[in-house]
Amino acid sequence: MMTSSSIVPGQNVDMPIPKTGKNDVKDQVTDSSINSTAKKVDNNQEKPKEKPIEKTTTSSEAQPENKDVTVRHADGQVNQVGGETKSNDGQANIVGQGDLNENTSEEDKSSLYQNKRKHDLADSIKASNDKTGESEVEKVNESQEDKNEVSNQSPGEQFPSGAQAELTNETSTENGSWSTQAMESKNEKDTQESDKELVVYNWKSCNSTAGPDFIPCLDNWRAIKNLRSTMHYEHRERHCPEEPPTCLVPLPEGYRRPIKWPNSRKKIWYSNVPHTELVEYKGHQNWVKVAGRYLVFPGGGTQFKHGALHYIDFINENVPDIAWGKHSRVILDVGCGVASFGGFLFDRDVLAMSLAPKDEHEAQVQFALERGIPAISAVMGTLRLPFPGKVFDVVHCARCRVPWHIEGGKLLLELNRLLRPGGYFVWSATPVYQKKPEDKEIWKAMSKLLETMCWELVTRVRDRLNGVGLAIYKKPMNNSCYEKRSVQDPPMCEASDDANAAWNVPLQTCMHKVPIDSLQRGSRWPEQWPARLDKTPYWMLGSEMGVYGKPQPEDFVADYEHWKRVVSKSYINGMGINWATVRNVMDMRAIYGGFAAALKDMNVWVMNVVPIDSPDVLPAIYERGLFGIYHDWCQSFSTYPRSYDLMHADHLFSMIKQKCKIVPLVVEVDRILRPEGKLIVRDTAEVVSELESILRSMQWEIRMTYNKDNEGLLSAQKTMWRPKEFETLDYGMMT
Repeated sequence: MMTSSSIVPGQNVDMPIPKTGKNDVKDQVTDSSINSTAKKVDNNQEKPKEKPIEKTTTSSEAQPENKDVTVRHADGQVNQVGGETKSNDGQANIVGQGDLNENTSEEDKSSLYQNKRKHDLADSIKASNDKTGESEVEKVNESQEDKNEVSNQSPGEQFPSGAQAELTNETSTENGSWSTQAMESKNEKDTQESDKELVVYNWKSCNSTAGPDFIPCLDNWRAIKNLRSTMHYEHRERHCPEEPPTCLVPLPEGYRRPIKWPNSRKKIWYSNVPHTELVEYKGHQNWVKVAGRYLVFPGGGTQFKHGALHYIDFINENVPDIAWGKHSRVILDVGCGVASFGGFLFDRDVLAMSLAPKDEHEAQVQFALERGIPAISAVMGTLRLPFPGKVFDVVHCARCRVPWHIEGGKLLLELNRLLRPGGYFVWSATPVYQKKPEDKEIWKAMSKLLETMCWELVTRVRDRLNGVGLAIYKKPMNNSCYEKRSVQDPPMCEASDDANAAWNVPLQTCMHKVPIDSLQRGSRWPEQWPARLDKTPYWMLGSEMGVYGKPQPEDFVADYEHWKRVVSKSYINGMGINWATVRNVMDMRAIYGGFAAALKDMNVWVMNVVPIDSPDVLPAIYERGLFGIYHDWCQSFSTYPRSYDLMHADHLFSMIKQKCKIVPLVVEVDRILRPEGKLIVRDTAEVVSELESILRSMQWEIRMTYNKDNEGLLSAQKTMWRPKEFETLDYGMMT
């Protein structure tokens, strides 16, 4: 069985759906009488470690499939399988052995459940759509879209058997129908303690200079003003506040549901990203233009006068071994602009991790994310980028304005750390194809540096159609060139220097040796795409234990099989998600990338986040042709607000509670997720209950909660609601 390595019970708070208007601001109070009713309805949430005293079975094997299972729906209705619950009208609903026993077919179970859910969820979703502020015609269209999210929701598939979803059978001895004094006394004490721990959430909107675009760790002006130097872009690096914010980032005026992919690649709503600075700065270069209510992206620009696809194919024509979508699958695009290069690489089955500094050219990363293209706000400054070593197949820089050649090539050596042995560096900048004195000087310095780094110049060519040139280099696949150098400059890194250490680690002016052991990662190229997605990495050894306690190869396969079952049986058809509206997805606690791999046939991309306190499995994610990033969830993520359509958290919140508070993390999820975006949480029943309480107080729509044997599943949808009252963040004010 696969289990989360770190699970801590959370506070058990259960609240009804608040009936407030879209602009009402109310303190959310968990009334003791409400708690009492909720606990009676959901017995296993109140006492997850004890058997319900109504049961008289003395053997855990007598009724193995008749555990209490509670499903709570968007309208507040509760369905309990294996026990008695009361619906909203107060009538008892008994769904026991006579209704859904092991002789009942899966189709019958699904049919029974769907009939109860069909109209309730449709009404709930329609109510949510009425809050969007769209025109009446758009409301009708979007309501019809949302109604597609209602069907095929079967609670029995939320925890399919196998892997981490396996639910353990209780083996404790029963006391028949008799209670005990110890149990009665404990229950009374728990009730009294619960009444004392009522939680009041009084939300406010954040007041900062960045307004709707606030990124706490990148907009900390108090820290930025105290920097000793900004020569190396220190002011663009992360400077997180001592205490993360607990206010909600406001929406830009007129915000509306984003345009769906692939149309979003061509145009986005101006009201969602109301910035004209980049338009004014780059408009003449055909990057982005204002057209009525839209910002449009012609796909050209200085680099792509005849379209990004022409440029992409020109690279492949000159170096066929790059083989987009086969040999080369995961690339890093430095200084990405509005990410048209990465956006059109999807047409060649390539994933591009695009990065650019915040506010350099104003909101280019925000444009990329709104278009449905992967991107993060990051800068090559004084610290290593938050990626492991030897993971990118190609690194691309087109007019990225990074001074690769200065200070001993420190920034270029960071690319050397990230690039796979045998990987390619595609450099397209004026020093490659122009003859101005400054360009010639830079080309000379770069040529000397790259020669000492043993990178081979594969080609230097100019595209007559576009007028731009390329220099494509290849990183060595062995150490022979390093050993033959007469001068060891740049030097080789010490053996103790870990190339995978990347969280707040200063840049180094050294190079790591190429692995020579055939079982070491980086000693050979991964399988061609798409075979590499399913293939267990060659460097995973049966003699080493995996994350879940099995030998690594078995662990990897079991994790993938588990997520394929969960995604196919639950997430795709069983949770009412309209995947046509989902493009940008984040797995907040990725293990081997199994969740992302299971979504391979969907029109989405997944940012796999590996928490810094979790096992370092990010190299395995890249090995299978996916990508991701390291992060500390006690801090803000380096992305703009309203960046993702769906966020997935598998036992993350219970893990985080061991080191920091849970409310700021929920607030961060609210910041990252788009209005009408979905959050799926798998965690302990206690944590799920606590999250449900917090999310309800933020006016989120709780689409479903599901509890069984102290394991919980929650599906929630963010709404357009924002508090009217503001909280000023002093560190977030520029003046």
